[in-house]
Amino acid sequence: MLTDIHPKIPMRNKHITREFYINKLGFKQLGTADYDGYLMLKRDQIEVHFFQFTTLDPKENYGQVYIRTDNIDKFYSSLVENKTEIHPNGKLQIKPWGQKEFSILDPDSNLLTFGQKI
Repeated sequence: MLTDIHPKIPMRNKHITREFYINKLGFKQLGTADYDGYLMLKRDQIEVHFFQFTTLDPKENYGQVYIRTDNIDKFYSSLVENKTEIHPNGKLQIKPWGQKEFSILDPDSNLLTFGQKI
């Protein structure tokens, strides 16, 4: 019955969030409507939604999303090439649970972990 999931995570500044996800991660804006305090972005089959939270303290943000990929090495290389900062504790590596993963933080300290089954 369940078919998709579209996580909603906080953002302080819509412009900064949009630019990061589009220019650093290759997402595109979903649709043409510009909703006040809300942003929807998509890349391939992944949609991420954002809600305005102007008083968010990034040091206290625990937003996290785990995104699966089928070519983690290529995606990781593309992020390194465009100088996207990889989380210091999230370098690309094989995990004991059978996933190859890496992590980044977005401008609001939402943790994005990308993984591929090995």
